[in-house]
Amino acid sequence: MFSHLMLGTNDLDRAKTFYDATFAAFGGPEGLLDRDAGRLIYVYNGGIFILTKPINGEPATCANGFTLGFAMTPEQADAWHAAGLAHGGSACEDPPGVRKGTPYYLAYLRDPDGHKLCALHNYGAVQ
Repeated sequence: MFSHLMLGTNDLDRAKTFYDATFAAFGGPEGLLDRDAGRLIYVYNGGIFILTKPINGEPATCANGFTLGFAMTPEQADAWHAAGLAHGGSACEDPPGVRKGTPYYLAYLRDPDGHKLCALHNYGAVQ
């Protein structure tokens, strides 16, 4: 259904530091920085993720109620969360772990621009 996902950023270098570290935690590539276009591009596992300076010249802001989820194993989620905290992100929601009454292992971060991110593993059945 989706061809790509794009988020705004106010600092491409800061975003690259954060996303390179967090994506490396689950085997993702380094981002391709296109300074002329003002974009940082990640292509992985059939998906395209782009960070961009807003084309209208206004500051990038995060969307209230928006969460971007990445599928990974619980071990990758823990490494992703730790890498995010070490590279300018901040913790939000509960600590990483299985959510009571669900088949989901979740870890949440906010990136340096305030976007809410989630690492998710679905065990497949409520335990």
